[in-house]
Amino acid sequence: MRCPYCGSTNTQVKDSRPSEDHTAIRRRRVCADCSGRFTTFERVQLRELTVVKRSGRRVPFDRDKLMRSIQISLRKRSVDPERVERMVSGIVRRLENKGDGDIKSQTIGRLVMEGLKGLDDVAYVRFASVYKNFREARDFEALLGELAGEEDIEDSLPDVNED
Repeated sequence: MRCPYCGSTNTQVKDSRPSEDHTAIRRRRVCADCSGRFTTFERVQLRELTVVKRSGRRVPFDRDKLMRSIQISLRKRSVDPERVERMVSGIVRRLENKGDGDIKSQTIGRLVMEGLKGLDDVAYVRFASVYKNFREARDFEALLGELAGEEDIEDSLPDVNED
């Protein structure tokens, strides 16, 4: 593993343990050359995924890019990083379990929106504004109306715990 500080490949694993959701191995490493410490994650990859863009261009799937786009939506929001990691792992697992290695970018966007909707409404609106290419304030109003409508439906449902 290459050191992110000095670029040396002379690194050692100091500690390994499973991640909280048991989908990865978390490894603490130290560089023998610069003494820099860093963490890596090792995950099972079931198949090579290729993202098919709207233009038809094909690019390799990048889990880190997916995580970065979600983190941008969640910027300055108090969401537990473990929940975000579980959401990303769940999305990747669902993509890998599809029969085909070619995944449309729209499919990824839809899965991210589903995940963010359950995680944080503000992040959901932020992501949707980019994903759906909002141009006007009324685009936001329509999305917020959908969210408010769903909350009204949830509020009108009987509470299962009521006696």
